[in-house]
Amino acid sequence: MAAIRKRFTFIDLFSGAGGFSVGFQKEGFISVFANDNNKDCCVTYNINFGNHCVCGDISDIENFPKTEVVIGGPPCQGFSNLGSHKEDDPRNQLWKQFIRVVEQQEPKCVVVENVPPLLKSDEGKNIIDALSALGYIVDGRILNAADYGSFQKRMRTIIMASKTGKLIFPLQTHIDPEKYSEITPEIQKWRTVREAIGDLPLEPTDDDLHFRRNPTSKSIERYKHIPPGGNRWDLPIELMPDCWIRKTSGGTDLFGRLWWDRPSVTIRTEFFKPEKGRYLHPEANRPITHREAARLQGFPDEFIFTGSKTSIARQIGNAIPVQLAQAIARAVKNMLI
Repeated sequence: MAAIRKRFTFIDLFSGAGGFSVGFQKEGFISVFANDNNKDCCVTYNINFGNHCVCGDISDIENFPKTEVVIGGPPCQGFSNLGSHKEDDPRNQLWKQFIRVVEQQEPKCVVVENVPPLLKSDEGKNIIDALSALGYIVDGRILNAADYGSFQKRMRTIIMASKTGKLIFPLQTHIDPEKYSEITPEIQKWRTVREAIGDLPLEPTDDDLHFRRNPTSKSIERYKHIPPGGNRWDLPIELMPDCWIRKTSGGTDLFGRLWWDRPSVTIRTEFFKPEKGRYLHPEANRPITHREAARLQGFPDEFIFTGSKTSIARQIGNAIPVQLAQAIARAVKNMLI
């Protein structure tokens, strides 16, 4: 008879809707506690993982269940790429609460995920130093989710810490097709938008999260002029907003259309607004739907989101891609066994 392998437990702090937890659950881990200060996120988490996500300020929580693993992404918008670095932003101090839980629970493994600037920031260095002071082997790297089976290119700082005597980062499983070689067949080509959403109806059905929006006739006319891989500069002058005419600099992803056979760009919280990025469907003349965005983030269709459309979009866009989370969970499991 084969030996029954123990299922390890984890705590997810600053959990959001639970993208990190989905990845760990897929690798057989059991969520025993989670925390977030957003009510909709907590309701979503509890529906999908059990009623143990506590909603509120983490500094008000004193007792946590014992666990082998603590994971989480302390908020860090104070130094996000999307805004200037704000030294006094209170969100830059939440890492201390994360470390408090680690010090109290003494898990065997710890994982912190966040935006790329974290790694070289004071906060990132402080997190690594604090974990080292607690006796962990620690390292931090910037990983591209597409390299681990995600349907999108999304860069994340991953800090891993271990008291098991070994520190293992996830093995790369996918690669840019331009660098692909049949000599290493275990490394597959990046996954694509088509693989994620190609089976969904081009015309939204209003079922579940695959619902339609109501763009103006002018917006629809603009959508029609954007070819696959195109962007705002493909618009005829008469359809281009004055602000774009005046400002010729800026990102090439604005009002961009996705490619079927490439990974998606990073799915952010306003993916339903094509003026915010490359969020037009590869073929249909519309932005991607919430269901399509959730799939590009790796969420299974059976995952239930709660809240308003805007709130659900934030839950989707703020999550770590599930495939990257699962790759991390697989590495953590290898450290524990």
